[in-house]
Amino acid sequence: MKYGESTFDILYLLFAVVSGIVILVKAKDRPGRLMGIAALILGCGDAFHLVPRVLNYFIDADFTAALGIGKLVTSVTMTFFYVLLYRVWLGYFRETEKKGVTAAVWALALIRVALCAFPQNGWLSNSSDMTWGVVRNVPFVALGALICVLYFKKRKADRLFRPVWIYILLSFAFYIPVAVGAGLVPILGMLMLPKTVCYILLIATFLFAVAKRGRQSGDGKRITADGT
Repeated sequence: MKYGESTFDILYLLFAVVSGIVILVKAKDRPGRLMGIAALILGCGDAFHLVPRVLNYFIDADFTAALGIGKLVTSVTMTFFYVLLYRVWLGYFRETEKKGVTAAVWALALIRVALCAFPQNGWLSNSSDMTWGVVRNVPFVALGALICVLYFKKRKADRLFRPVWIYILLSFAFYIPVAVGAGLVPILGMLMLPKTVCYILLIATFLFAVAKRGRQSGDGKRITADGT
């Protein structure tokens, strides 16, 4: 198991970081650059948790603090990943920004980060306290639900982005049992693998979208939300 999971984690991190760089290089507009930044934040943030996890399998040392701090960093970067998804949604679909929605996105993100900063989370001891696992994830799930609804409403506007709301929904469906119950039922941690697959599909969507918009820009065509 350790070899399979470790290989998967390493390949995922490489894919996320390399894809982020490629997207930034190829991006011709602001939404494209935001996709690249989002992919990089996702990959680099997850590395803080996954690298110690992989090392823990092969090196006889105490990685408790490193794993806990890694979970904290991942929690924060994942939160801002969803803020970036909101900005991508605005730019890609040429939506007019609504102050109420933007305020809700930022409020939920900042509340989530603030809750992660409480010492009761026990990051240094890599605590799996169920109560704080629930508390700190309430605003995060609400943020994810909001972003999911936004992409759901635009599912018919663009072929490439049509399944994005499903990726977001499934990622949370796999993540919530882990965040809440993995401390009591360790086998639930395996759900992080399909959750990661959802993020791989998201990044792949970014890659295809930027490549397509680059071709359209090169051909001198006007880029619209539906990709025509």
